Amino acid sequence: MQVILYGLLLVFEPMAYTPDQIITFLPRLQQASHCYVGYSGGLDSHVLLHSVVEILGEENVIAIHVNHQLSPNADAWQQHCQQVCREQGVTLISETVQVETAGQGLEAAARDARYQVFERYLDDGGLILLAHHADDQAETVLYRLLRGSGPLGLSGIPISRPLGHGELLRPLLRFTRQELQDYALSTGLSWIEDESNEQLEYDRNYIRHQVIPNLADRWPDYTSRIATSAALCRDNEQLVDELASQDLMTVGERSERLGWSICIDSFQGFDSLRQGNLLRYWLAQHDIPRPGHQVMTALREELLPARNDGSPQITWGGAQLRRYQHRLYLLPIQPGLPETDEPFFWDVSEPLVLPDKSALFSRVATGEGLSHPDDALLEVRFRRGGERCRPQGRQGSNNLKILFQEYGLEPWLRDRVPLIYLHGELVAVADLWVCEGFSATPGQEGVTINWSYPE
Repeated sequence: MQVILYGLLLVFEPMAYTPDQIITFLPRLQQASHCYVGYSGGLDSHVLLHSVVEILGEENVIAIHVNHQLSPNADAWQQHCQQVCREQGVTLISETVQVETAGQGLEAAARDARYQVFERYLDDGGLILLAHHADDQAETVLYRLLRGSGPLGLSGIPISRPLGHGELLRPLLRFTRQELQDYALSTGLSWIEDESNEQLEYDRNYIRHQVIPNLADRWPDYTSRIATSAALCRDNEQLVDELASQDLMTVGERSERLGWSICIDSFQGFDSLRQGNLLRYWLAQHDIPRPGHQVMTALREELLPARNDGSPQITWGGAQLRRYQHRLYLLPIQPGLPETDEPFFWDVSEPLVLPDKSALFSRVATGEGLSHPDDALLEVRFRRGGERCRPQGRQGSNNLKILFQEYGLEPWLRDRVPLIYLHGELVAVADLWVCEGFSATPGQEGVTINWSYPE
């Protein structure tokens, strides 16, 4: 569910803001299963809330306020939002969050916490409106320019994008803050001012208060100029994404038991620019943060030239790149396995979720799979070294290390394979094989096993 609204920034001429100027979004607002407005209590979000209520009626709007607890005034702001919503007859959802920076900046952490709240409420067909405006767009593009962003970052804030099960929409993005303030003053709206917006130690605030006033003196129409450049960058990004999509088909992406893989030989057939473009696109398709320059350098200088029997890896941002048997693997980082030797007991009538989030499932089958007594619980363990078995139909037993190599199991999964025991004896290794003497015979009821990770 995505509304294509590219180019709207270039369509309209500047004019005094009134709610009917966002009437072009009315069909989308009316179609939404729920229409939420992100409401901080500030000028921009109050104008947005007031405008949407004017268009849809108060009974069709729900405001969401997120209390980040970062200001001594945070509770007073929440009370202000409650009062405004009571006066307008709008339902208000207030959520208090704990902002954890976890290595990122405070602003980014607060934004992540806020968006997590929004996602919880968005169902299929749900819509949340945010009050970003043309000045926000200009600040964002300048900020990203100074951070060295490429076309994607310089394309600025998108007017719409998917969020969770619903969609995020920014109907005020073509209006300046001054236009919104003029409207708020003319209609008697009241709003709160976040004192942190004046603190120049934050880069965005420095741009807003020290850089943009000088730009505005020289180029009064700087917001529309920057918006035009952002739109051109979006167009460019769309073209490179189309190229990457074609290249991804060339390299033969396939889903693996854990993660995804592409053909290394085909990947190396592209020049370095297309390799980088393809890799960034591939990661974005799986919601994995795009890699920085160091990751790309390590890919070209360490991982790609490695021997096929080598096991180099590159780790960043919750993901890994690894290679195995002419394939380049993209892997989400998995939780560690427990150190304990205590088994997990499995009633095969129910799935068993393991500590690394993989799961075992079973299906009753006649004449195939594992011969399993109805009243017996299976034990599930992980490798500790020295395990041996004889797969059904194989001549002689061998240790698991050799068997995994013969079966072509990826090295990073070999310590995670669930080993299935019955009465203390190894009877099956995940869904790879059943051990000799424990397979269901023709006409006998058995269970087939499936071991998989969530997508």
